[in-house]
Amino acid sequence: MKTEDKIRQQLASNPIIIYMKGIPANPQCGFSAKAVSILNNTGIDYAYVNVLEAPFIREKLPSISHWPTYPQLFVNAELVGGCDIVEAMANDGSLLPLLRQAAANDVQAEGDALSVAEVEKLVRQGIPDAQVYVEGAGCDLSLVVVSEQFTDLTPVKEQQQVLATLKEPLASGKLHAVSVKAYTPDEWRAKQAHNDPGLLQIQG
Repeated sequence: MKTEDKIRQQLASNPIIIYMKGIPANPQCGFSAKAVSILNNTGIDYAYVNVLEAPFIREKLPSISHWPTYPQLFVNAELVGGCDIVEAMANDGSLLPLLRQAAANDVQAEGDALSVAEVEKLVRQGIPDAQVYVEGAGCDLSLVVVSEQFTDLTPVKEQQQVLATLKEPLASGKLHAVSVKAYTPDEWRAKQAHNDPGLLQIQG
């Protein structure tokens, strides 16, 4: 997936997302620290991307948002602004209603969709030893499944085994876009050793 496509997917999947330097628990610049402090004080969940550990996103996002610096807060895929604007909106009372509306719309949109916990449960019912990692939101999910049962299977057989555990929600439309990556425990450990830590995270 191209970096631009990854960014647009993140924006589409997360109604409130901030691209920042560091993570909320350990911001790496004063502006990011102030912005996430304001967000944390609202009590509303948000997603974040640490651009210091995602250099391609850090380089590409300004050309999409037309905003050169970080942090950058997006609500409903629209740029709100950086630290100064977030602070000004918090002070004039306009930030909290905006975030609440975005969060409420997200809950309504996902009302008929399976929760992440339900997806994990279904996969583990069919593959009892599975470790399940889910990215995305609503009906569009990316699954990483790790199991000894994938040993000596072809990639197609691995995916078929995972998708078979989700047959009912896929048929009913509760899930309609699912990507699957399957690994044996040894393959997963090898991948983790080279993994990019700058992944999307959820701050709740």
